[in-house]
Amino acid sequence: MTTDFFRRRNLAGGTERMPHWGMNSEYGVLQDVLIGPMDHYTWQTGNAMSRRSMRLGRQFDKEVAKQQYQEMCDIYEHCGVKTHFLQPDETLPYQIYARDSSVMTPWGPIVTQMYSPWRRGEWLEVVKFYQENDIPLYDVVTAGTFEGGDFMVMEPGVIFCGYTGERTSKEGLNQVRGWMEKEGWEFRAYEFDPYFLHLDVKFAMLSEKLAAVCTQAVEQEQLDWLKSRGIEIIDLSYRSVLELGVNVVALGNDRVLVPAGSTELVEKAKAHGLEVFSPDMSMFTSGGGGVHCMCQPLSRKDA
Repeated sequence: MTTDFFRRRNLAGGTERMPHWGMNSEYGVLQDVLIGPMDHYTWQTGNAMSRRSMRLGRQFDKEVAKQQYQEMCDIYEHCGVKTHFLQPDETLPYQIYARDSSVMTPWGPIVTQMYSPWRRGEWLEVVKFYQENDIPLYDVVTAGTFEGGDFMVMEPGVIFCGYTGERTSKEGLNQVRGWMEKEGWEFRAYEFDPYFLHLDVKFAMLSEKLAAVCTQAVEQEQLDWLKSRGIEIIDLSYRSVLELGVNVVALGNDRVLVPAGSTELVEKAKAHGLEVFSPDMSMFTSGGGGVHCMCQPLSRKDA
């Protein structure tokens, strides 16, 4: 096992787990979360969701955004989740979406490679955070592009990873796939249209064997694969996708964080017996990212 901070990954596989950091599912009890700062957040025109908001005449209100951001953070604290924050950089308007600049695996974090020019500098504060908290990196993506919104530690032993050729390229995906498969994990790749930005726009694990999916936007082959794994699907409408309604965070113990605007999922999740926390996040979902985009789980209890 190397002692290099930038690569604790065992090149032959069999990398050791860390005592606290890491996760083996998207739905184990969330213990620590990394959240991006909103100090310099503004809507950008680099994604279809924000362009739609602007076309519809919506306007960004920073004071409202601050209130919504604080409510989200308060919910994490209320649920016993320790919150950690990246240091703000005035040149990075989308630094708030901490999901994308790194991903957490069972063996530690991977620093990714961002697609959009205004996001490429996000790696610096991410690396500083992991160094300052003595969390060595599993590895760093060096091939193509790779963003965390496409990467799901779906359940123990299985990675579900999307790619469009833009935010996550085939080259970046194949590099990470090689690492995961050497650890003995199944790696399911799913190619889809760049309009949908990331996989977490139309797919989310809510709890063990329960997922929210916009089936209208996912090919039947992928739906069949999910069903073959015994995963029950809560189907959400295409309109929910347009409002980032599938972009949610499982808190563990059948609790889930769902934006208030996703009324369809709020109702269906409650009908499935889940405890739902639903802050208004409209200032962020209208900019192209929801609560899932805004958090990077650092530690979950094993499922």
